Amino acid sequence: MQTGENEHGLRKINDWTRLIGIVLLIIHFYLTCYTAFKAWHLTAAFADHLLLNLFPRKSMLIKGLVLTTVGINVLGTRGRKSEKVSMGNTLTLIVLGLVLFMGSYYLLLLALPAQTVTIIYMATTVTGYLLLLSGSTQLSRLIKIKLTGDIFNRQNQTFPQEERLLENEYSVNLPAQYQLKGKIRKSYINITNPFRGTLVIGSPGAGKSYFVIRHVITQHIQKGYSMLLYDFKFDDLSKIAYNALLNDHGNYAVRPTFWAIDFDRLLHRCNPLYPESMTDITDASDSSRTIMLGLNREWIKKQGDFFVESSINFVTAVIWFLRKYQDGKFCTLPHVIELMQADYDKLFPLLSSEPEVEVLVNPFISAWKNQAYDQLEGQIASAKISMARLASPQLYYVLSGNDFTLDLNNPESPKIICLGNNPQKQQVYGPVLSLYISRALKLVNQKNKLKSSLIFDEFPTIYFNGMDSLIATARSNKVATTLAVQDYSQLKKDYGREQAEVILNIAGNVISGQASGETAKHLSERFGKILQERESISINSQDTSVSRSVQLDEAIPAAVIATLSSGEFVGMVADDPEVKIPQKIFHNEIINDHEAIKKEENAYQSIPKVNAATQEQVSANYFRIRQEVIEILYNHN
Repeated sequence: MQTGENEHGLRKINDWTRLIGIVLLIIHFYLTCYTAFKAWHLTAAFADHLLLNLFPRKSMLIKGLVLTTVGINVLGTRGRKSEKVSMGNTLTLIVLGLVLFMGSYYLLLLALPAQTVTIIYMATTVTGYLLLLSGSTQLSRLIKIKLTGDIFNRQNQTFPQEERLLENEYSVNLPAQYQLKGKIRKSYINITNPFRGTLVIGSPGAGKSYFVIRHVITQHIQKGYSMLLYDFKFDDLSKIAYNALLNDHGNYAVRPTFWAIDFDRLLHRCNPLYPESMTDITDASDSSRTIMLGLNREWIKKQGDFFVESSINFVTAVIWFLRKYQDGKFCTLPHVIELMQADYDKLFPLLSSEPEVEVLVNPFISAWKNQAYDQLEGQIASAKISMARLASPQLYYVLSGNDFTLDLNNPESPKIICLGNNPQKQQVYGPVLSLYISRALKLVNQKNKLKSSLIFDEFPTIYFNGMDSLIATARSNKVATTLAVQDYSQLKKDYGREQAEVILNIAGNVISGQASGETAKHLSERFGKILQERESISINSQDTSVSRSVQLDEAIPAAVIATLSSGEFVGMVADDPEVKIPQKIFHNEIINDHEAIKKEENAYQSIPKVNAATQEQVSANYFRIRQEVIEILYNHN
C-alpha cells in the first residue's frame, strides 16, 4: 500500500542514492586527476592510503557505479505525470548525458596542462551526469499510454466485412477494399438478390453513377437482363447500356433490340397509351393519375381532394373514350391533350356517348347544365392548363409513333429501353417519362417473362405511384429495381413523407455515399451497433490508472456517413436462403479501374438515329393530330 510512511521512506532512499553517486563521482575525480589535485594541495595521506587500497587503478569502475546509482534513482522516482513530457526529448537528454559522461575519458588524452585537462574533464563529466539525472527523472513523468492516438475513433469503428466473391446468375458484384484495425483488406459488395430492391444514395459528386450504376447496367446486360433505364442526363448512362449490349448480346437467347426515347434528338417513337396495352378503364385511370401528379407534384400530398380527383377523372374519361373510339385508332397522349381543349358544348356530348365514360363525366355535365361555371372551371381548368404545357411538336411526334412497344421482358422480343430526360426541361419531360414508366411496369410485372432490370437515375425527378408495391411484389417475377436518389429529404419533398419512408425502408440493398442530416441518421440506425473498446485513464503524481471496457456503439455513425469521400460507400445487402451473407454491413471504397474505364469510354459508339425526322415531318405530324381531333368532334356532331 502506498502510505505516507512508505512514500517518505522511498524519498529518503532516493536522496541517499543520489548522495552516494555524488560521493563516488568525487572519488573518481580524485583518483583520475590526482596530479592536478596534488598541485592544488587538495590531497591527504590518509585519503590516498584508503582510496588506493579500495580502488587500486579502478577509477573507471567507479563511473560504472555512478551509473548504477542513476539507474536505482530511476526505479525509485515517482514524478508527476505530464502530457508535455515527450519520449523524444527524454531520450535526447539520456543519450547526450551518457555520451558526455562516458566519452569525457578521451579528454584526459589532450596535450594540455594537467590542471586545464582536469577542469575540462570534470565539467564535461558533471554536465553528462546532470543530463542523465534530468532525463531519468523525466522517464517517470512520461505517460506511457497515448491519449490521442485515434481522435476520430476510426480504428475502433472498423469491423470485419464480406471478402468472398459471391456470384450467381442475377448478382451484381463490386470489388472494394476496407480497413480493419489499420490494415487494408480486399472485399466485395455482393448484391446477390437484386430483386429485393437496391437503393443508391449520395449527394452530387459522391460517385453513384460512376462507381455503382454503371456496373449495375453492364453486369445486368452481361447476365441477360432486359432493361428499362431512366437516364436523367441523357445520354450518359444510355451510351453505357448501348455499348454493353453491343459487346454482350451473345449472352441472350434472343438478341434484344435497343430503343431510346429522347425528346430533343428524336431517336425513336413510342405511344405509351397504345390500345393493346389498355385492357380496362383502370389502365386509363392509372395513366391519368401518373401524368397529372407528375405535372402537379404538389397534388401528390393532396390525393383524395375534390378538385384533384375531379381533374384526374376528367383526363381518365378522355383517355378511355379515345381507347374505345374506333378501337383505339386515336388513343395517344397528343390526341388526349387536343381533345381536352375542346369547348364544353362539343366535348361533353362526345364523351357521354360512350357508356363506360358517361359515369365519369356526369358530374361535369351536371355542373355545366346548372351553370356552375366556377366549380366546373375549378374541376377541369387545372387539368387543361397542366396538359397544355405538353403541347409541342417534338413531344407529339415521339408520343404518337409506334416504333416499339413497352413489353421489354417479352421472351420473344426482349428490349433495352432508355428514357432520356433533360435537366433543363425536366418539369415538362418528367411527367411524360413517368407515363412511359407507369405503362411499362404494368407489362413487366407479369409471370413467365424474362428477368428484367429497372434502373432509375435521379428517381425523385419522375413520379410513379406504387414503386413501393412494385419492389414488394415484383420479386417473384424476377424484376430487379435500382433507385438512385441524392437524399431522403429530396424523396420526401417530391413523394411525401409516407411514400418516401416506405421506399427507404422497403429496399433490401442499400448503398450510400456521402449523405447528411436525416438520411445519415436513418442509415446509421439501420446499420445497427457493434462492440467497441472503451479506455479511460486516471493520472496522478503517484500512478496511472487505466480502465478498459467494451460497449455497443454505432457501427457507422451519422458523422462518418456525412464525411465520406467520393467512391467511399456504406450500406447493407440482402441475401437469400441459397446464398447466406453473414457480414451484410459494409463500409469500404469501391475499386474502379480508371484507366480501363477511360479506354472503354473512348471506344464507345454513339446511339444511332434509325429514322431521322425532319422539321417538316414533325410539324406535319403536329397539325395532323390537331386535324384528327377536329374531325372526331365534327363527325359526332
